[in-house]
Amino acid sequence: MAAKRRILIAGNWKMNGLKKDARSLAGALGTKMSKLKAKPQSKPEFEMLVCPPAALLGPVVDAVKGKGIAVGGQDCHANEAGAHTGDTSAALLKSMGCKYAIVGHSERRTDHGETDAMVKAKAEAAHKAGLSAIVCIGETLKQREAGRAKSTNKKQLAGSLPAGATAKNTVIAYEPVWAIGTGKVATPEQAQEVHALIRAELAKAIGEAEAAKMRILYGGSMKPGNAAELLALPDVDGGLIGGAALTVADFWGIAQAV
Repeated sequence: MAAKRRILIAGNWKMNGLKKDARSLAGALGTKMSKLKAKPQSKPEFEMLVCPPAALLGPVVDAVKGKGIAVGGQDCHANEAGAHTGDTSAALLKSMGCKYAIVGHSERRTDHGETDAMVKAKAEAAHKAGLSAIVCIGETLKQREAGRAKSTNKKQLAGSLPAGATAKNTVIAYEPVWAIGTGKVATPEQAQEVHALIRAELAKAIGEAEAAKMRILYGGSMKPGNAAELLALPDVDGGLIGGAALTVADFWGIAQAV
């Protein structure tokens, strides 16, 4: 991994947790991060991010305030405001204290029928609001077994990458859909192959210099036991973590693998 790309350890809580759980989990992580930052000459070698359900953003922001942990939304709407019952605008996320917004997660693409064009519009809305967009792409097991893993990721990246994407405002998350919540994990070789492909495609889209600085996260069942091996790969710059982000020991264990 290039030294100029700082590892991002991002936790996607999905639809999990109640108010008391959020305060407990975020608070415990904040305490650990504060202690790490307080050590002499010990600047964390990673950035930590937690993305709770929208209703829990307030308590989580309060719990990690001043602790060196960023907060993000799990989704945002493409419009700034309007008649969109149940949706959350990027501007609202920003006003709540968020720094990031996840867009295009495979569960949104599958459960809500989100297209690449919709994901791109959401990412651009995030940028307009002053948020960094974490743009998710990835193939299903059927697509991989059919030999379409590369073409699927190329197509999703091309269609989902927002206009004006830079290493400062955009992160790409590769999610092998077949490895999310299944216990299956892409081998290091499989992960690196797709991450390298993504970086090559980014170079074509935004230039080699910018692509070399953009972070690409692995989003397929990263755990403390496999984190070190995955994070050591040349083009893996962190993780978008689901299940393991719901316990302090597991999530902090992944961060320590950096």
